Amino acid sequence: VQLVESGGGSVQAGGSLRLSCTHSQLTYSTHCMGWFRQAPGKEREAVAALDSDGSTTYASAVKGRFTISQDNAKSTLYLEMNNLKGEDTAVYYCAAESAGCPARFYIDDELNQRTIRTADFTYWGQGTQVTVSS
Repeated sequence: VQLVESGGGSVQAGGSLRLSCTHSQLTYSTHCMGWFRQAPGKEREAVAALDSDGSTTYASAVKGRFTISQDNAKSTLYLEMNNLKGEDTAVYYCAAESAGCPARFYIDDELNQRTIRTADFTYWGQGTQVTVSS
């Protein structure tokens, strides 16, 4: 399975970007898809998750601003990012696993950063840089 991200770039604060992640050979009926990001000097953190039942969940830092979605016909995962802030600057990665998202991913309708591990996902893209300037 290969994941290839695109759509990163530089944008001013308040602007928008849409990231795409094209995946090949991911035909499992049950799967968990996610977007992560890693800022310089910080650990990789989960941003959004899409479960195989279509449910979506977000980190508190991006809730209400980011939207994860998937076009199955195009085998593409998206991350629509609006009202971008300087703290959103990071390398963004898409990830996939051939199993549903574990229940421990969630707490109070948000992603639980304490229990999501990068090891939970087998397949990763190469990353795409997003830079937000003020």
